[in-house]
Amino acid sequence: MVNAGAVVCVVDDDAAVRNALKFALEIEGWEVRVYDGPQMLLDDADLPVRPCLIVDYHMPGLDGLQMLEVLRSRGIRFASIVITARATRELRCRAEKAGVHCLLEKPLSDDVLAETIRSALAAG
Repeated sequence: MVNAGAVVCVVDDDAAVRNALKFALEIEGWEVRVYDGPQMLLDDADLPVRPCLIVDYHMPGLDGLQMLEVLRSRGIRFASIVITARATRELRCRAEKAGVHCLLEKPLSDDVLAETIRSALAAG
C-alpha cells in the first residue's frame, strides 16, 4: 500500500472516535496508535520518530494545542492535524500560530482526512 510504513497517532478522549479513526486509517494502510488523552501520549516512552499526529482540540486536562506546546518544549515536533467539532476563527488562528498543519472540523470525511495526513507527512 502507498501508506505502508507511516505511523499515525490519534489522541482523542472519545473511544468511539478513536476506534473509528483507527479502523478507517488502517484500511488506508497506516500503522495507527491510539491514545485516550494527552497525558497518555506524553507518557509514551516509545513514540514513533516521525508520525502524523491527529489530536482532538477539546479534551479534559490539556487541550490539543496545549499538548502540542508540551511536546515542542521537549524538542518533539510532529506533523499535526487538530480536529474539533467547532472551528472558530480564534481557534484557527491559534492552531496556525502553533504550527498545526491543518485544523479539520468534525464530522470528518475519510477521503479528506487521508489526503490531509498524506500532505502533513510530506510536509514533515
